[in-house]
Amino acid sequence: MLLRLVCTAALAAGTVLAPVPAAADPEPGGSPAASGGRSVAALLTDLQTLYREAEKATERYNATEEALAEQRAETARLDRALARTRLSLHDSRGAAGRLARQQYQSVTGLSPYLRLLLARDPQRALEQGHVIGQLARERAQTVGRLTGDAKEADELARKARKALDERIALTERRKKERDQVVERLHDVEELLASLTADQLAQLAELERTRVADAQRELVASGALSGAGAPSAAGERAVRYAVEQLGKPYEWGAEGPATYDCSGLTSEAWHSAGAPIPRTSQEQWARLERIALADLRPGDLVVYFPEATHVALYLGDGMVVQAPRPGARIKVSPIAANPVLGAVRPDPGGEPVEHYVPPELPEGATDGSDEGYGATYAPAAPEISAR
Repeated sequence: MLLRLVCTAALAAGTVLAPVPAAADPEPGGSPAASGGRSVAALLTDLQTLYREAEKATERYNATEEALAEQRAETARLDRALARTRLSLHDSRGAAGRLARQQYQSVTGLSPYLRLLLARDPQRALEQGHVIGQLARERAQTVGRLTGDAKEADELARKARKALDERIALTERRKKERDQVVERLHDVEELLASLTADQLAQLAELERTRVADAQRELVASGALSGAGAPSAAGERAVRYAVEQLGKPYEWGAEGPATYDCSGLTSEAWHSAGAPIPRTSQEQWARLERIALADLRPGDLVVYFPEATHVALYLGDGMVVQAPRPGARIKVSPIAANPVLGAVRPDPGGEPVEHYVPPELPEGATDGSDEGYGATYAPAAPEISAR
């Protein structure tokens, strides 16, 4: 089975599965070289580095996508406000024009005081003067409205132009970041396609050993309490995440058919009625941080110093996660990746009195916890993008 999968990955990348001649290690930041001459541990490190770079690029893309969505909304809001203001300005100009015509038609050349002295009925003249004063005030208000609308229209037009410029810049940045993700995933495909079946098997075994050792060390440290019930929202988030098990990872995706790591966690909590930031960095930066010993189901575990990966805590030292490009959503040990810390989306949520963990489907823990095995190699022919 493994050999068949390896052959598929190799053919998809346009290569023949065979040992590759020895080559020098790649320079930092450069393209991956062939695998010959490097130890399995070094190959696993290379894959870890490439996947981590891909995920960092993915989270940058996600952040820009969110900023672009907000900028689109802001641009639309400003356009609507500008349209309303221009309509009001048009009405104010019409009213000012009518007032100007009325004033021109009513000019008699006599001052109000002289008209009062010559009036046959001074009281009626005073009443007319009151009416005239009221009209004058209305005229002043109309002129003031006209001036204010003109200023507001100019200011809104300036903001709308600036918002459009920012939207164009964000669109260009998103394209560049999308290209970076595709490039990083191509590097992964290239390295995976260069490996033999034996190397892939050794990689899988080494990865399992490393994850198991890290998990034992974390549990032995006493950092995990293993106790605690979720809040009502946390329970809903857990059940949502479990329902997504087996669905493919796709960078930039947030369901319902595919997810990336933060797409899964953000959608799980959105479905629970408690929306959280979209990216793992924002989840780490804006949600309340908690100690690992205080973890309860539904909390989020964040990984790597740059907070570029995130998973949802299931309980008993396990998490639900979308591991890496090409992988599927699965249940993994919490220590499958280097833990940065944990955050709680609903710090004020009270634990439920009776919590029954959701039943996991068969095969929920199968596969690579880090997404490095041949079974989870990215598809070579095409990289999908949102």
